[in-house]
Amino acid sequence: MPVERELPTPEAGDLLALTREIADAELAPRAAQYEREERFPREVFRLLGDAGLMGLPFGEDVGGGGQPYEVYLQVVEELAARWASVALGVSVHTLSCFPVDNFGTEAQRRDLLPDMVGGQLLGAYCLSEAHAGSDPAAMRAGARAGADGWVASGEKAWVTHGGHADFYSTFLRTPDDGERAISCFHLTPDLAGFSAAPPEQKMGLTGSTTAAIRLDDVPVPADRLVGERGRGMGIALAALDSGRLGVSAVAVGLAQSALDLAVSYAVEREAFGRPIAQHQGVSFLLADMAAAVESARAMYLVAARRKDAGKPYSRQASIAKLVATDAAMKVTTDAVQVLGGAGYTRDHPAERYMREAKVMQIFEGTNQIQRMVIGRHLTAEAVPPAG
Repeated sequence: MPVERELPTPEAGDLLALTREIADAELAPRAAQYEREERFPREVFRLLGDAGLMGLPFGEDVGGGGQPYEVYLQVVEELAARWASVALGVSVHTLSCFPVDNFGTEAQRRDLLPDMVGGQLLGAYCLSEAHAGSDPAAMRAGARAGADGWVASGEKAWVTHGGHADFYSTFLRTPDDGERAISCFHLTPDLAGFSAAPPEQKMGLTGSTTAAIRLDDVPVPADRLVGERGRGMGIALAALDSGRLGVSAVAVGLAQSALDLAVSYAVEREAFGRPIAQHQGVSFLLADMAAAVESARAMYLVAARRKDAGKPYSRQASIAKLVATDAAMKVTTDAVQVLGGAGYTRDHPAERYMREAKVMQIFEGTNQIQRMVIGRHLTAEAVPPAG
């Protein structure tokens, strides 16, 4: 069913209508087959780039759409309702552009950003490592000073678009800047010694390639350093706050699709002489699913509006990610339950939705990490009682 949205401008409404039109025509018909074949939809990202949907939250001065996050995230949600892998790709691409946009030099923003946000180039974000998924400060991959810049070595894990991306926002330890110092680099796959491992074999989101990136003494030009050397952790954490909002929107779009499927099935499927939607056990289940979806949507919009207003939003982003991805897992699981045996077969997308939802509780910081972040914010903000 169409989602009722409160948008800030009539132009935003037109953008959402365009998104739905493209998503219905180009994403929905491809999704099941591409996921089944574990096929990466590179041509779909080019199509979205041509439509201006790959750079929506970036400034018009660098070729972006100049849209507030409140609008951009609802575009991502609409894409996710048709194909979660593609919506996730848009979110990851946005995350990958963040360091240059917010911390790059004037030359980097001028020379790199237009092609990045224009959508013909696809980005990846390299922070995690196999042994340090939730603890990026423990990373081992590093960059040492070289004759004409840097030399990078090591391996980054769980890289969305790994092996397909045109640029990689990569975080590496730079020990010359301090024992725990990390710096951010803009890497491209044409650099000597840069390679991707075979894709991971995943239970869901199989149309979204995930692979490790190997750096075998890769020579990195000096002008590929993004932001101040040794200050990369701050860049990474700032990017993750916005990235968590993207994941929240993807999760809500996926959950909305699962809800729509369950409702459609429940009003058509009959048992004991009437549609199963009229049985209280099913109708209550659908009601809880709807409440979870709408609550999650409201939470990511609260966080997005704070970001758009220039207010701190880190705690709200973690809450949104926690609420939305837990909701997606519950709603997709309940959708399988509503469909019963049919939901456990590949004749319906319910089982795929359920598999896709699981990883959303893991990436961009596990939901256990989100609880830690939220708790730390609460205790830091607490005011001691008077006296």
